Amino acid sequence: MTSPSAVLVDLGPLQQLRAGRLPRRLTQLGLGLVVYGLSLALIIRGALGSAPWDVLHQGVAGRTPLSLGTVIVVVSVLVLLAWVPLRQRPGLGTVANALLVGVATDVFLALLGPLDGLLPRVLALLGGVLLNGLATAAYLGAQFGPGPRDGLMTGLARRTGRSVRSVRTALEVTVVLLGWLLGGTLGLGTVLYALAIGPLTQAALPWFTVRLDPPARGDGG
Repeated sequence: MTSPSAVLVDLGPLQQLRAGRLPRRLTQLGLGLVVYGLSLALIIRGALGSAPWDVLHQGVAGRTPLSLGTVIVVVSVLVLLAWVPLRQRPGLGTVANALLVGVATDVFLALLGPLDGLLPRVLALLGGVLLNGLATAAYLGAQFGPGPRDGLMTGLARRTGRSVRSVRTALEVTVVLLGWLLGGTLGLGTVLYALAIGPLTQAALPWFTVRLDPPARGDGG
């Protein structure tokens, strides 16, 4: 892993490709997104409350013929469209996140199957939340841009002048309530995820953030 002094930077797609260490970064991005899908599947199989956005995804999936993973992809694309008026720049990781997380979630849901008993479900929830924090740090640390939902949050914060924390809270409360009304799973796991994911990601980021090469002179990205 890299030095804890490495920092996240905001780069355009071309700059991301020119920033060096591509094999390491691409591998970390791909693995991070796959593990992210695994973490969501574990939380869902725990059946003790889903992550805030997944409450919405479950609600929509329950009222359509679409799989949960397909709903995740569709919602990701719709969220990306909301970036346009916010003038956010999607990165390569943004697009990969939108397409791969939903597919990985469906694959792991099929492999895991429903869990019986409270202890296995609690362990699945705790393991899923922990893995989600690590996976988030991994794909962000690859320096290919944020996921669609994170970018929506930071874009709204920048345009409205509100803090990232207040915008995130407003977004997640909105999607949780909408998802719950549609039949999504709301519970202890939702609260645990909301409280733990920020600190877990922040703690893991220094160890996953890849130090980039200095930009070449005149590189506008």
